[in-house]
Amino acid sequence: MITGDVELSEYVQRNYNASGATGVVSEEMLQELSSADVLEINNEFCFSERGEQAPDKQFTFRVNPSYVSLLNEMGVDVAGLANNHVLDFGKDALSDTFTTLSDAGIEYTGAGTSREDASKLIVKEVNGKKYGFLAASRVIPVGSWNVDNSQPGVFTCYDTTALCNAITAAKTQVDYLFVCVHWGVEHTTELTDYQVANGHAYIDAGADAVIGSHPHVLQGMEYYNGKPIFYSLGNFIFNENINSTMAVKFVFNEAGDVTVSLLPAYASSAKTYLAEGEKAAGILNYVNGLSSTVNVAEDGTLSDANNVP
Repeated sequence: MITGDVELSEYVQRNYNASGATGVVSEEMLQELSSADVLEINNEFCFSERGEQAPDKQFTFRVNPSYVSLLNEMGVDVAGLANNHVLDFGKDALSDTFTTLSDAGIEYTGAGTSREDASKLIVKEVNGKKYGFLAASRVIPVGSWNVDNSQPGVFTCYDTTALCNAITAAKTQVDYLFVCVHWGVEHTTELTDYQVANGHAYIDAGADAVIGSHPHVLQGMEYYNGKPIFYSLGNFIFNENINSTMAVKFVFNEAGDVTVSLLPAYASSAKTYLAEGEKAAGILNYVNGLSSTVNVAEDGTLSDANNVP
C-alpha cells in the first residue's frame, strides 16, 4: 500500500499526544494501513531537533524524532525522502532523519549520503516475491539540495537519465517495481507536459507503477502500456482538513497478477478517515473524471480503459 503526502503537523501531533495513532487515522484506516505487508509513505519533513531553518522558504517542516512511533504504529515500512522538505533545516537535520528512521526499523530511499545511497533500491520480499521501491524528486528549492552537488542530499530527476538507469537496474532484481516521484505544480489538477512524458519514460525503463506526489491535491491516473501511473495522491496526513485523498492498494495473487484499488479518504480536524458511502463515491467519481484511460469501479478497483472493447 502507498499513501499520499505525510507531514506530522502540530495539529497531527496534538491528536497523537491525546489519543495515539487512532487520533491521527481512524480505526478503519489504521486497520487497512497496518495490515498491509508493505506500506510506503512520502515522508515530507525531517525528523530532528537540530538545524537552521532554510531562508526565504514559506513552509518548513521539522518534527521531533519521538514521533516516529506514529509511523511504527501505522505499520510504515518504507519512507520516500525525495521531496522539497527533507532539507528544510539543513544537513544535520536530514542526517537525524536517516538515523531516526533506521533506528525505528523503517527503510528509506530518495535521499542519502551519496548518489548511490540516495538512489538505493529498497527490496521487500513477501510470499517469495520481491517488491522494489525507488524515489526521486523533480522539485527542490535550490541546487545544493541535489545529492550530486552536496551531501547528504536528494536524488533528483530533472534529467531523467539517472532515475531511468536506476529503474532499469532495479527491475532485474525484483518482480514488481514501484517508483515514487515528487513532481508537478502545487494545488492544481492540471498536469505538466513533463509529468506525462517522464511517467511514460519510467514505465518504459521498467517501472511497474509510478506514484506521484507534491501537488497536495488529487490528480488523474493513467494506464500506460498496461502499467498504472498515479500523478498525485494528494495529502494523506497533513493539514487540519483534507477534502479528498487516497491510498493505493496492490494485491498480488500466487501467479503474480496484481489487482489495484483505491482507498478514498479525507481528513477532518487533522484525523484521516476511510471514506464511506456517498463521500467515498464522490472521491472515486472525481478522480475517475480526471483519468481518461482508467476505469474506477464502485469498490475502487481499477481497470485499464485501453483494454476495454
